[in-house]
Amino acid sequence: MRAQLRLDNCYQLLCLAKKQRLAELREAAYRFMSDHYLEVLREPSVYGRLSGTERDLILQRRMEAGRPCLLVAEVSDAFERPGGGSRPQSRESSRPQSPSSVVSLEESGSLVHCYQEGSGEWRVLTRLPEEANAKGCAMCVLHNYLFLAGGIVAGPAGSEPRARLSDKVFCYNPLTDTWSQVRPLAQPRSQLKLLALDGYLYAVGGECLFTVERYDPRADRWSPVAPLPKGAFAVAHEATTCNGEIYVSGGSLFYRLLKYDPKRDEWQECPYNSSRRRSADMVAFKSFIYRFDVSSGRGGEQGPGGGTGGGVEVFRYNTVAKRWSQCASLRPSGGPIQPFRCAPLGNTIYCVNRTGTLRFSLAQDGEVEADGGLKGTFDGELLKAPLDAKGVLLPFVLTLPERLDKAGDQEGSLPL
Repeated sequence: MRAQLRLDNCYQLLCLAKKQRLAELREAAYRFMSDHYLEVLREPSVYGRLSGTERDLILQRRMEAGRPCLLVAEVSDAFERPGGGSRPQSRESSRPQSPSSVVSLEESGSLVHCYQEGSGEWRVLTRLPEEANAKGCAMCVLHNYLFLAGGIVAGPAGSEPRARLSDKVFCYNPLTDTWSQVRPLAQPRSQLKLLALDGYLYAVGGECLFTVERYDPRADRWSPVAPLPKGAFAVAHEATTCNGEIYVSGGSLFYRLLKYDPKRDEWQECPYNSSRRRSADMVAFKSFIYRFDVSSGRGGEQGPGGGTGGGVEVFRYNTVAKRWSQCASLRPSGGPIQPFRCAPLGNTIYCVNRTGTLRFSLAQDGEVEADGGLKGTFDGELLKAPLDAKGVLLPFVLTLPERLDKAGDQEGSLPL
């Protein structure tokens, strides 16, 4: 009977299992609902009839269905010109890579890699959907689903029509290893930021856009919310969530920090950061926002040993005390550090690019610094990057079931 579980009968079978005290069937029904959480969430005849305890249970089981793993999606510079020559873009470019950029539309088979902590190797988990407009899209994780939204739709091969923006939204379910499409954005966007907060998705800005919209996965609907303030940054911004609020920085006014309060549906100015360098990324850990600024080593900036090699400066914003402080720096002995993207996992923030992965570890022993944050240090060992990876690597964290976490899939054996 477990093999017969479907969306249209899972609740009836759950009721049968509870009535006849069939523990195995009851657990199978809960597992099915957990594995197909978004479909269940959107179905009133199922989710609407579950108790509050049961709703919490299936979500909790989904979030604890395996081990949290570091993954990266292959992405590329959103500013790269389509058909701009056969020579691939150098990863050693001194220009910061766009945070929302993805693999060029001309490069099919954009891959998602999973880091194997035991072996220190990367393996291929899945591919981005061919229908997804990878260039200029954004990604984030909600309810242990990977969401991909927006992008740039290129014209037919051999022609040069003006590119148009995409409103498509896709999600990847690691528990079933499948991609699906959800409700499109209300407004097509590229180079946006996509964030998860309190069970909703937020699509923030985009190229030349100040509008913001929110996705309710239960209603399967996008709705407008307060736009970014006029005079803010309409492109190349960084964003993260912390303590139930959204924080946005970057763009042309890279030292500025804005905060969105969803309860009031309004944006507020936060204290400026003293750094005038462009940030590589911005992530949250507990009540702090960590901003990683990368210097190119040009213009006389001091590097290791008084030289001009580029390095990393880490600034931390206390969202409670509303105060910035510098908490760490890294000055490599070799060449300048290339721009990277960040993802927190446990007490470590992983800083990933195609040359390798830096680890910024926060003290597990609870050592607290003057601003109230945990002491942070860069690990001396650089983790390797995925073999033959293309473009920029966008990191994120998903909880993978054991069969995917330990699988040894090769590229050619991926189910597409």
